[in-house]
Formats: sequence, C-alpha cells, structure tokens
Amino acid sequence: METILNKQWHHLEGAEAARLLDTDPAGGLDEFEVDRRRKRFGENSISGRKGASALARFLLQFHQPLVYILIAAGAVTAFLGEWIDSGVIFGVVLVNALVGHFQESKAVRALNSLSANLSAEARVLRAGKAVRLPAPEVVPGDVVLLRSGDKVPADLRLLSEKELRIDESMLTGESLPAAKDGSPLPPDTVLAERRNMAYAGTLVSSGQGAGVAVATGNHTEIGRISGLIDSADELQTPLTRKIARFSRVLLLAILGLAAASFVLGVLRDEPVTAMFMAAVALAVGAIPEGLPAAVTIILALGVSRMAGRKAIIRKLPAVETLGGTTVICSDKTGTLTENQMTVQEIYAGGRAYAVSGLGYAPRGEVTPAEGGDGPGEALAECLRAGLLCNDAGIGVRDGRHRVEGDPTEGALLVSAGKYGLDRDRERDAFPRLDELPFESGRQYMATLHDAPGNEGRVVYLKGAVEKVLDCCKETLLPSGEVGELDAGAVIRAQRAMAEKGLRVLAFARRELPGDGRLERSAACAGMAFLGLQGMIDPPREEAEAAIAACLHAGIKVKMITGDHALTAQAIGLRLGLSGGDCDGKCPVMTGHEIAELDDAELIERVPGIPVFARVSPEQKLRLVMALQKNGEVCAMTGDGVNDAPALKQADIGVAMGEAGTEVAKDAADMVLTDDNFATIEAAVEEGRGVFANLVKFIAWTLPTNAGEGLVILTAVLFGAALPILPVQILWINMTTAGCLGITLAFEPMEPGSMDRPPRRPDSPLLGRPILRRIAVVSLLLLACAFGMFQWELAAGASMEVARTVAVNVFVTIEAFYLLNARSFTRSPLALGLGTNKWVLGGCGLMFVLQLLYTYAPVMHQLFASAPLGLVQWARVLGCGLAAYAIVEFDKKRASQDG
Repeated sequence: METILNKQWHHLEGAEAARLLDTDPAGGLDEFEVDRRRKRFGENSISGRKGASALARFLLQFHQPLVYILIAAGAVTAFLGEWIDSGVIFGVVLVNALVGHFQESKAVRALNSLSANLSAEARVLRAGKAVRLPAPEVVPGDVVLLRSGDKVPADLRLLSEKELRIDESMLTGESLPAAKDGSPLPPDTVLAERRNMAYAGTLVSSGQGAGVAVATGNHTEIGRISGLIDSADELQTPLTRKIARFSRVLLLAILGLAAASFVLGVLRDEPVTAMFMAAVALAVGAIPEGLPAAVTIILALGVSRMAGRKAIIRKLPAVETLGGTTVICSDKTGTLTENQMTVQEIYAGGRAYAVSGLGYAPRGEVTPAEGGDGPGEALAECLRAGLLCNDAGIGVRDGRHRVEGDPTEGALLVSAGKYGLDRDRERDAFPRLDELPFESGRQYMATLHDAPGNEGRVVYLKGAVEKVLDCCKETLLPSGEVGELDAGAVIRAQRAMAEKGLRVLAFARRELPGDGRLERSAACAGMAFLGLQGMIDPPREEAEAAIAACLHAGIKVKMITGDHALTAQAIGLRLGLSGGDCDGKCPVMTGHEIAELDDAELIERVPGIPVFARVSPEQKLRLVMALQKNGEVCAMTGDGVNDAPALKQADIGVAMGEAGTEVAKDAADMVLTDDNFATIEAAVEEGRGVFANLVKFIAWTLPTNAGEGLVILTAVLFGAALPILPVQILWINMTTAGCLGITLAFEPMEPGSMDRPPRRPDSPLLGRPILRRIAVVSLLLLACAFGMFQWELAAGASMEVARTVAVNVFVTIEAFYLLNARSFTRSPLALGLGTNKWVLGGCGLMFVLQLLYTYAPVMHQLFASAPLGLVQWARVLGCGLAAYAIVEFDKKRASQDG
C-alpha cells in the first residue's frame, strides 16, 4: 500500500485510483478496514521531527563568543568584589538569553499551524453511509464528500464534481479559485494545473464533489511542505555572523594581550600579584561590556521605527539583515499587485476601449482607445451582459471595497458601473428567470431575463472566447444593428489582450419571444456576439516606484509566483523588473524548466531571470538556495503555506499580515501589515540606517576599550604605576556606554542611504577607514591619558588626583569623539547639533556623573577618586578639543582621498 500511495494519481482515471486503493466509490470503506488502515498509516495529522528541548535551546543562547566575553567580564568584576557591576553584566547576559529563547520558541509554532490546517471535520462515506467525523480520522481510501465552505481534509483524487471550485492559493499562489475536472492528466502536470485533485488544507469555494483519499498526514502536499520547513537551514544573519567573527577575534586579542602583559611583568621581576591585577585591568578595559546591550537596543529601536512604517519585525537581527539585502524575491498576488481583478480593456462592435481605475472601487471610466470612435450599443450590451450574467456582489468592509463571490465576476460589475450601469437598477429592469451555471466542460455561463417593456426575453452568455465564438454567427454593431461576425478580428483582439497578460472573457446574447426558455440542449446557439473584456490583477501603483528605488539602490527584485507565465511576464514588464536591460522584454522561467535543471545549472541561470512562474514549494526553496549560493543576501515574501519553506530558508522571510496564513507568518522574520511591496523598500531603507548606527556605535566604543588596554600595557612595559584601576575602567565603560554611546541609536538616517549599492555579504563589519580612525582615537586616548597622568605625578599631585585626571581625560575625549562618530563623512555642524538631541542630553548627563565621580566623598571611597582644580579641568578639556579637531581633520582628508 505504501508503494501505491506514492503514485501520480492525477495521471489515473478516478475509478482506477479507487480500485488501487481497494475502495468502493459508492460505499466507501467498512469500519474493520478503517481500523486496519488507521493502525497502518496512523492519524491524519502532521508530525515534525523532534527538536531540542526548551532547556537545551535556552542553554544554547550562551554559546556565543561575545557572551563568553561578558561572562568573563562578570567573573572578573565579581573577583574584584564589584558585585553591582558584576550583577549588571550577568543581568545583560541573562536578558539576552531569555529574549533569544523566546524568539526561537516562536518558530516551532509553524508546524503546529500546519497541523491546524488539517484539524477540521470531514464528511466521509463509511459502509454506504455519509458520516461526519474529525479530519484526523480520515484514512487512505476513504471516499470524502465536498461542498461549498468545506476544508479539504486529505489529498483527494476526485471521482465526481459539479461546479466544483477550490481556493488553492495557499499551495499554488493562484489568485482565483481553481475549477475542477475529473479527467486524467499527463504525468508531468504541475500541481497548480492538476484539476482532478483536491489538496489537504485548501477551501471549497463553490460546488460539490467527491474524491478518494490518496494521501493523509505527512504524505499530503501540506505534509511535504512541513518536511521542507523542518529541513530548511537555520541561517545566521549577516549581522550575527559578523558579530560572532568579530567577537572571536576580540576574545583572542584580549586574552593574548592580558597574558603578554602578565608574562612581561613577571620577566621584569615585578610582583606576581601586581602583574595579575594589571592583566585583569587590561582584560576589563578591553572588554566592550556595553556592546551586546547596545546592539539589542539599536535593533529594538529599529523595530519600533519599522512598525511605524507597517513592517512588524519578529526577530531582532532581521532589522539589520534588511539593510544588507541584495535581492528581494517577491510573491505577485497582493504584494506587487492589488489582488483585485480589474477590467482594463474592452473590445465591442469592432472598437477598442480602455477602462481606467484599479480594483473594486467604482472609480474610473470607459473611454475609446487612442484614435478610436465613441461608445455604441455593442459596448453597452457587452457591459450589461457582464453585469447580469453574474452572481457576485461588491460590498464595503473596513472602508475598502471587496468582492463577494468570484473575483472575475466582481471585475465585470465594476466595469459596468464605470460606464454608468447601476447593478440594482439593471437587475430590476432585467429580472433573472433562469440560469445555466458555469461548468468546466461547457466553459460558459448563461442567464435568461425578462426584457423591459414586454419586449420578450433575452439570454446573456459569458465564457471562454473560443466557446462563445462557436455559438455566434452574427455580431452586434455599435449602431445596435446585427451584422456578420468577423471571427478573425475577434481572435486578433483576444490575442492582443492575452499578450498583455489579460484574462479575456467573451459575451453574447440571444433574443427570445415572451415565452422563450433557456433550453439546456440548445443554450449556446443562435447567439449574437457582443464583445470581449480583458482583466488582470493590476500592479500596485506604489510598487513600480518601490522597485525602481530598489534597483537604483543595487537591490535586484525577482517575482516568484504560481500564476501563469504570460500573466507573470506582463506584470513583470509593467513593473520594470528587468531594469531596462532586456530590450523591452521580461525573461520568464517556469517551474517545468526549473525541474529540468540540476542545482549547478540553476545557480548559473537564476541571476539573469527576473520572473519565475508556475513554481512549486520545493522550487521556491531551490531558487532561494541558488541565490544564496551566488552570495546573495535574500529576502523572500509570501503569504501561503507553499511559501513557508522558502520564507524560513531565506536570510529574511517576509510574510503578509492581511492575506498571509499563520504558517507563513510563523516561518517569517518580518510581517507586512499592509501586504505592500513598497513597505519592504521602506524597511530596507530603515535597515540600512540601523546598520549604520550600529557601526557608528562600534566605531565609537572600541577606541575606549583599546585605549584603556594600551594605557595598561604601556604602564606594564615601562614599569610605571597603573594610570587607571580596574574599578575605574568599569566606571568609564559602563557609564559612557549608557550615557554617550547609546545615543547613537537615535541618530537619524543620513541622506542618500538608498543611493548606494548594498553591502557585500562577505565584507567585514568594519572597513579599513573605520579601523584607521579607531586606531587614531585609541592612540590619542593613550597619549593624552598616560601623558596627563605622568604630568600630574611630575607636578607633585597625589596618585588619586593623577588617576582622576586620567579618568576624566578618557570620558572627555569620548564625549567629543561622540560628536565625530555621528557621521563618518560629514561634520557635526553639517549634520546640525539639534538633529539628535539625545547626544546633547547624554553629554550633559555624563558631565553631571563626572562631577559626582570627582567631588562626591562616597565616590572617593568607591573609586579612589579625588577633587580637581580649574587648571586641571582646563587641561582635560584641551585634550578633548584637540582630539575632536584631529578626528575632523582625518575625516576631511579621508573624504577628499575617496
């Protein structure tokens, strides 16, 4: 039986599928056989692989080099008896671990959400009777009955169907419900075109049907997606990779310098205890205690700003990842398009017309195409046919016009309204007497109406162009008269619309006497052709500008959709996805073509293709992985269950907040509350600003740590007293990080952030110019602090006063350097001192704390500080101003060289 369950069921006749599953299509399975199959195949639910325990996930949060540094800092400060500082450091470590554990625990909800897609009720034939039972009790071979509103409980090979339409957008990305037909299909038919199958978790939109369960639980399509989510790599973001690499280098450098200072001192016959304390001081000075907290705060502020721009971040590192994104893979429906079918072109009476306005809102008009004649009777009748041969409605919910029924029929109501035909008034004037619903075999719908003024009756017909043309030999002319039909002209008009990606419907009518009826056997006969209406789910107006901004910023945009290739190509061309590099064309690769390529070929081909159509979940995952193999930082958008594996695999997964499934949201790093591609572009811009502020903070804080380490190392090398004690180093690091450095998180975005290409994924966290500036400031701190310390001792000052001067030199230079660090290329005066008031406030608070440090008796006891005079303060201030001027000179020279 297991071998049978892996068959290509869409390729078989329905009766053959039932025979292979040993099932009676008319009566289903008996209870004995159901019990046997349940024991053999298990419950119809999805089970993922067993992950790490909650405790293990929590402990793994500490397995990071930067956390090792913090733990070491906490241990050293505890050893020194500084319990408050030690508690703060360990508190930061614990909070970071708890936040990371909480975010990671959210990810396991994705599989639970998948299982929830199957947890509905099902109507099943058991021993000849229709029974309702929980979906998990369905077994392979069960005959399942479907009707409008049902959730499909398992993968089914349809045995019968009547007007059956199923919304499969969660699996295929199709914007319209799929019409079902039980006829066998070729073996290589892609999932989105398997009309004779119904898949678990999809929703029956209309009609009725019955099918035999061919797969349950993990064997269903949704179960396979569960496996893909489970197997997708847990990728580190570019930020976490760079921070980890930076932390490892820093950890080794700190340990090496501390050990070297200890060994050098001992070799010079210095006391072992004194050298140990010097090594401890050097390690404490070099450790950036405030870095993890600052990273978290900067990212959290980025989250808050993005929320204001309708992008909700679920995982903090995703904020920075957006700034480094090099390619965005976007779904089509609802993200790049309105997800509202809209008639845009009409052909009636041999004339072409354009329809303005987007979506279901009744704004717009019908006007003759360029150079065409005005409206005529054929246009009015074509629109009237679309309005009356129609079961949909348009309502307003949450201030937005929404379709009630089939989106295609909703578009026809709107186009008629734009011409001035009122739905209620027309239906009162032409009351419906009978109807012939759409069937996939017929490919048309017909309705019978009373004509106004006792003028008999009229049949209106809408359907596929070829089918409607077969019913017509005449056509309605603009004058209202009937003339000979030019089928060739109609086909040419239809092809012209189709080449633009429009879905085309044809319309016709037949007049009947007052007692005429809608005969099923001859409904499509003697018709007069009225015209064509071409519709599409149009691109969002703001999406084109957002894509242009991304391309300008060096970010490639690729559309990956389950929709038809022609439609996808038309949308891609209108959105400018090819960037003007393809001679007015937009290359498309289909899922069938992807399936024929091996991984190496796909990796080679994928960079040059902007549009991918008819793509399956596995292929979306392959595309993301191929882009990553090309060195891209990949953002992937999606809303359906079929998008979840790719969302998880991408460097940043972006789910839709309005139309997205819970599975997609749980697998994503970011959720768009407005389902709009333009919001992604705004979030990328914010992400670049967040990364810039993060680099500014690191470039500001590292000179302090390096300078402190160099001061201690210099003292050891020259056999001098330590200019600053370990406890004083902790005071400098913790207070300046909290009062000064963190204000850079509020730095507004510098102009031109979207005018440059994205950062290379393999580029270092800090470039050479920034490293040079860190070295310059570190040496300035060494020279000023060590020099002023020796100056004070030479002038006869006490050791406490000399060390207090050295501490204030460090803090003052850091405060002035904070102004320099607001931009790597522009001066603080050019930026405007008032553009970041937090910087001025932080400097003011730091000044007050240093006054307390210098003059409060309790601080003298805790930190061995001492009061200073005005002359000493003047020298300290002079060091700060000199450092500020040197950095600004270096900044100007670097910008000129660049």
